[in-house]
Amino acid sequence: MNNELYKRKHELWLKILFASFAIDDEAIKSRLYDFSQIAFRHMKWLGEAILENGGDYNYERDMMLYKRQSVFEVLEPLKEDILKTQELYGKSVLFERIKSDESYLLQYLDELLADEKNDQAVEAFSMKNRWDKLDAPSLMSLTMFLFEESYKEYELILVYAYMQARTDSLKEYNVFQDLVDESHFHLKSFGNMMAKLGILALPRELHELTYKITDLKKFIKDGIAEEEAAKEMCRELASSINDERLSSFFTFIDNQENYHIELMKRLLDE
Repeated sequence: MNNELYKRKHELWLKILFASFAIDDEAIKSRLYDFSQIAFRHMKWLGEAILENGGDYNYERDMMLYKRQSVFEVLEPLKEDILKTQELYGKSVLFERIKSDESYLLQYLDELLADEKNDQAVEAFSMKNRWDKLDAPSLMSLTMFLFEESYKEYELILVYAYMQARTDSLKEYNVFQDLVDESHFHLKSFGNMMAKLGILALPRELHELTYKITDLKKFIKDGIAEEEAAKEMCRELASSINDERLSSFFTFIDNQENYHIELMKRLLDE
């Protein structure tokens, strides 16, 4: 096991995740998102195994998110990527589990690809940049927020997972898990919104200094300040946007950030 395999699994997680964002059909979207969560657990287990064997891994990636026009154009290369990644697997209980999960996903993809009715248009990359009756200022505020915050949530998922794999403290481990889970939900919400706007895009790649933390106390304090900034953005968006449902959603996210700050303060106490 090496970092090349970890990188491929990182990319595969993103490919499944962003396929779920791109596709409009709610049943397919939901199922693919579930598989993306399984793929993320594969990453977690693989990272733990690499560390246990004296190795290390990073978050480098080479993938691009190509603009697809239909569901089959999304699913066919995803199937190929899974099969290519499987060529790197060795023999172990972990790899047997991973292959079993992916075999089931491949079976599901084959079922979808066998029915032409599933090949609906994909609007996630259309650049239409419209949302119901949002006025231009609200739309611009929403767009800027989604690009910034989707990167932030992606970053936090990976940073907290990286630190979680390296702590011996059960309290720290549990707090990191809560924060990872919350960021998954936020990234899902923002990714689906970007797809609805037709502006779906990958978050930029993380620099290793982002997640190789040498001063945990400073990292937590900076994280609290970042959450406060995110709260302010949510409040501004909720108050300025001319869509009651969206406004309510961002107030909801704002309130969730309050608890994130509380969780991070617990780490400071630790």
